[in-house]
Amino acid sequence: AMANYIRELKLVGVGLKSESRRYYPAGEVSAHIVGVTGIDGHGLEGVERSYDQWLSGEAGKRIIRKDRYGRVVENISLEQREEGKALKLTIDQRIQAIAYRAIKQAVADYRATSGSAVILDVKTGAVLAMVNAPSYNPNNRSDLQSAKMRNRVITDAFEPGSTVKPFVVLAALENNVADESTIIDTGNGIMQIGGSRVRDTSKVGKADLTTILKKSSNIGVTKLALEMPLQALLGMYSSVGFGQLSGLNLVGETQGIFPDRRRWSKFEIATLSYGYGLTITPLQLAHAYATLGNLGKYQPIHIIESNQQDLSKQVMDRDNARKVLTMLETVTQPGGTGTKAAVPGYRVAAKTGTSRKAIAGGYGDEYFAYTAGTAPASDPRVAIAVIINEPQGDNFYGGLVSGPVFAEMLKGTLQILNVAPDENRFKKD
Repeated sequence: AMANYIRELKLVGVGLKSESRRYYPAGEVSAHIVGVTGIDGHGLEGVERSYDQWLSGEAGKRIIRKDRYGRVVENISLEQREEGKALKLTIDQRIQAIAYRAIKQAVADYRATSGSAVILDVKTGAVLAMVNAPSYNPNNRSDLQSAKMRNRVITDAFEPGSTVKPFVVLAALENNVADESTIIDTGNGIMQIGGSRVRDTSKVGKADLTTILKKSSNIGVTKLALEMPLQALLGMYSSVGFGQLSGLNLVGETQGIFPDRRRWSKFEIATLSYGYGLTITPLQLAHAYATLGNLGKYQPIHIIESNQQDLSKQVMDRDNARKVLTMLETVTQPGGTGTKAAVPGYRVAAKTGTSRKAIAGGYGDEYFAYTAGTAPASDPRVAIAVIINEPQGDNFYGGLVSGPVFAEMLKGTLQILNVAPDENRFKKD
């Protein structure tokens, strides 16, 4: 409209030039992945920035010599323009839309500061969905705010809390510290270590490994961690991707904080076993559960469709991974902390977590609530991690807040991928 108005004025020395501009059909749903370009057409965020040269190509260049009248008298060299190339992502837009709708609704329902989720293909390592709320509309430049533009799945790291407990159990199995029949005495729910205490939210008494995970016992995993060499636990965390960049080549990714101190107190080892003292990203958490779901095979993740080299490696015993998956199924069954993460008809292996947010001098009254897992447990196809940042109200526990979001995403994803329900899961006993 403005261009037409100026054209009608027929101003001397004023001309109009047509330019193409990026339009993003998915809008806020995929904004954090795709990103946005600036007025010069070059990427500012997301894939647009990370693969700017690939997408833009190279401008041509000609070197000439002119005479004093401005006439070309010699062509010295010519470099042809290189066209930009297409880029295909692994994102399934149907799954992306379901995940974004769920995370956006959860952030609104719990009046949370933000929420993030990522969905991975267990077998291939492909990123199927990566969402954050709040988001932004890349087609509306007046709404671009740095806080909304942050891809929190890769830029924000947090202490993972109880979601690391399955990997403590795995380390114990791998190092012959315990087996399926091992019974751990958690006493009255309080364990004294020096001048500090480890507490369980619910007393479990004498419990096997399955119950330790089902009831999320801090004392149970603490005793396992103190029985094994510290490097066995740190090695397990590292082998599933904690403290490492993903290789997605997305701008702004953090690798989190992986502890490497020389001297450790027993209480520091204890807190490490239930997810304090290290920080990881939501993407790293999902990748760890994808590795577990892949029966211990660590598959590098990717977001660009290409002929991927097979760089997978076995980082834990397949049988031990299978045992822990079976244990994690009880978390989503009656009596577990993650019943809200269950999906009718499917065997779901998941773990919930709640961690207090660190502030200067200690921990405050704000929380992270998360659920991570893989399904179907009989033959895992997808791994999902959901994080809700600072949910308000009395229900701030991971299983209550992020569990239903996890279930909604998982149900939609399995249906879209046409994954058949587990046999007999719809039948009543």
